[in-house]
Amino acid sequence: MPYDKALDECVIAKSWENDQEKLTASVFSYNKGTKKLQLTRENKNSKGELRFAKLGRLTKEEIDALLPLIKEVRTRMD
Repeated sequence: MPYDKALDECVIAKSWENDQEKLTASVFSYNKGTKKLQLTRENKNSKGELRFAKLGRLTKEEIDALLPLIKEVRTRMD
């Protein structure tokens, strides 16, 4: 069965943003299945537009920003 975006429900999403990027912690449920955490990074280009980027390694500042977001969205996984 191929992926169907219409079945992918975002339960909650919380973001942190600075001058160069945006990090988001989200909880998704596909086809009413198990709720799962998704972490994403978007970088700003020269025009200030956000573009998806691989999350990869995190700085201490990014970890400090993401941890409270993860804890907050985690409450919606029960």
